[in-house]
Amino acid sequence: MSKYLPFLVALLVATGAIAQDTLKFEKALTVASGSRYGREAIYTDLLAWQMAGGQLHNPKENGVFTTGEDGKQVLWKAIAADEKGRFRAFSRRGTQTTNNPFLNPGSVDRGSDYIYLSYTSPKEQTAILNVVGGNSLFFNGVPHMGDPYASGYMNIPVQLKKGENQLFIRGATILPMLILNDKKLLIHTDDVTSPSIIINQSEKILKGALTVSNSSLSDLGNLYFNTILNGVERRIAVARIGKLSMRKVIFEFDANAVTKPGSYNLEVQLMNGKTVADRKTIIIEALEASSSYKQTFVSNIDGSLQYFAVTPQLGGWKANSALFLSVHGAGVEAIGQARAYRSKDWGTVVAATNRRPRGFNWEDWGRQDALEVLGLAKKQFKPAEQQVYLTGHSMGGHGTWFLGATYPDKWAAIAPAAGYASLKDYGSADGKIPDSSKNILEQMLLRAGNQSDVPKLVENYKSLGVYILHGDADRVVPVSYARQMKKMLSDFHSDFSYYEYPGGEHWFGDQSVDWPPLFNFFKWHSIAADTAVNHIDFITSSPGISASYRWATIYQQAEPLKYSRIVLDRDKKQPAITGKTENVTVLKLSLADFNANQKISIKLDGLSTLDYITKTDHDSLFLKKTDQLWKIIPGVNQREKKPGRSGTFKEAFNHNMVFVVGTNGGVEASSVNMNKAKYDAESWYYRGNGAVDVITDKEFSSSKYNGRNIILYGNADNNAAWANLLKDCPIRVTNVQITVGGNTWKGDNLGAYYIWPQKDNKHLIGVVASTGVTGMKSAYANQYFAGGSGFPDYMIFSSDLSKQGVKGIKLAGFYDNDWNFVERNAAKP
Repeated sequence: MSKYLPFLVALLVATGAIAQDTLKFEKALTVASGSRYGREAIYTDLLAWQMAGGQLHNPKENGVFTTGEDGKQVLWKAIAADEKGRFRAFSRRGTQTTNNPFLNPGSVDRGSDYIYLSYTSPKEQTAILNVVGGNSLFFNGVPHMGDPYASGYMNIPVQLKKGENQLFIRGATILPMLILNDKKLLIHTDDVTSPSIIINQSEKILKGALTVSNSSLSDLGNLYFNTILNGVERRIAVARIGKLSMRKVIFEFDANAVTKPGSYNLEVQLMNGKTVADRKTIIIEALEASSSYKQTFVSNIDGSLQYFAVTPQLGGWKANSALFLSVHGAGVEAIGQARAYRSKDWGTVVAATNRRPRGFNWEDWGRQDALEVLGLAKKQFKPAEQQVYLTGHSMGGHGTWFLGATYPDKWAAIAPAAGYASLKDYGSADGKIPDSSKNILEQMLLRAGNQSDVPKLVENYKSLGVYILHGDADRVVPVSYARQMKKMLSDFHSDFSYYEYPGGEHWFGDQSVDWPPLFNFFKWHSIAADTAVNHIDFITSSPGISASYRWATIYQQAEPLKYSRIVLDRDKKQPAITGKTENVTVLKLSLADFNANQKISIKLDGLSTLDYITKTDHDSLFLKKTDQLWKIIPGVNQREKKPGRSGTFKEAFNHNMVFVVGTNGGVEASSVNMNKAKYDAESWYYRGNGAVDVITDKEFSSSKYNGRNIILYGNADNNAAWANLLKDCPIRVTNVQITVGGNTWKGDNLGAYYIWPQKDNKHLIGVVASTGVTGMKSAYANQYFAGGSGFPDYMIFSSDLSKQGVKGIKLAGFYDNDWNFVERNAAKP
């Protein structure tokens, strides 16, 4: 063991009868490992590769980590903590300082170094590991989510061995702590999702959420919360918390005794039977109905608790007023976004969260959060359907460009402020999406993220009013990004306004978003009724993300995730529908604006004319293109690809998904399967404020988890749920090989990510598979949670992925519309 590693500072904290030691490290080793992670499936991490293959040697000062292609040795170097216990290990000190989350709170740790620490425990025991900073870590070889935004709330239960315990942290700046606590169940109040109490509102049973850690060696499922507010108690069962796990769980409280505005103490007791396992007090705000407030809801994505913020309409809510959806910038809370707006006399401002202050850049699950909140706000505030608007700042400016182009019929007008159009041009926290590649496999992976390329969708703005606001002195998001979009719009758009605020930096006060001319521009615009829109021009990269525009829906594509376009004209007098399509196989047309018993002529792509006689005044018509011929079909089979179940792999993490872990393969295989599932659950919590059930294959049954997506971990030999769920899947993974179609790869170091439709319902199965322990360790990385990263329907790889990048990928691609494996949709080396 290195002489630099065992030095620890022990801080003893006593609370009542509970003793707690917080151990901070003083010295460590670091190495410029050259790891590279970004917004794509391809990454490199030599240390992770060495660890997976059992080739990682115990670090020592000036010891060799690796030898580069140039023959130079990469060495472990000693570093010391500063007075606060922080380690700073920049391999490029002069250029990375601004990414230090301790010097620039809220920014991301992009360090590619690894920092090595060890702790010698006098006995076997459990502890809480809290590492502020760092992207990810390995504790005794087990992967865990880091804290790249230095939020401080990753309280991870770990098992300490007697003797040396090793900790490898990937990142530039970290503050690592081990917390030894007599209590096995702990409430953590550093990441609370809570609502506001609105005085004189009828709803008084409210929901919040906070994290609970279980440091015991048993799953705990018979827990409940007891909350007390102003003497009024409320009880609710707590979701099961796995052994050595943390989870964000929902509580309820009764606000009936709160009658005045102010801050109130809410006592939260975690009960294990009749025993109070832990208790904490949190602050709940009570507000007048005219104040900006938070409102919580249970998300359909994963069953977790989320919130949105509201700036109420001036003078109180009125039906048939306007609705403004505002999407915030990186590091900004939704309530802060809402409070930047003064109340409007003609509408309500609603701010979604993106699931976290950084979340998913308003793409992927951030996009879904925005749509969930939009749906809830419409139901609650009942706005005029023609007066729904979208705006946002910085990352939310990107969100405005993205959501506006993806769903152009949902908005009367959009207003990006200090925004950038594409993650290919502006990287934000996880870096940029690569723009292109000469490698056929990487091209396939990048194609799976085509929805992020907003400039390719720019003509979708034709029907929208667009107001662009940007400070001309902005150094965070330079004004060149606004000028780029102004130039693109100038080529075809006749209804946009552009303003550069003189001397305006990235934030020049609340008027950076609450800009009067912007809202005046909104007032001039409304969404035209579908009956009045007889010309359609719409582009999408995926019907699974965006399929419909007005009275037409792209149901299926000829080439998955390539851009599809429809340009259609409707003549209600003739009556007729004509137009052209690109990359469309199945098209659905709503004929609601035609009368019953009308003969309609349909001519697409210059091919033969189809005649259809309507049966009612609200018919829908499905058309399928085969062999250069359009024909009328009854509809699309439930099992086929279609909007709502179209792929890609990332789509499986939805519909209250449950993680099902294989435990049939022996202790080691079961352990690495569980480690991977728990790492994904931690990452989902950190990135998406989420919560997920993690169960074993023996606990799973299709009837119990009906109506939910399923994520399987393991393979056909070690996961008992596999055979029933993946019986017809063309991808087969066992302990010794992977087969896909006529392709076979053998070895114990293979991994796979893929999806498959559930039988007899509309939901999906996501699969994280491996041929052996080395293979599952090679699948530990979860770049699929990075906003905008592209993962196709399936991806097969070896452990060389983490060492050689794209050279480690064996196969990637898409199923056809019947979920068949076809070579034309696949890429191989």
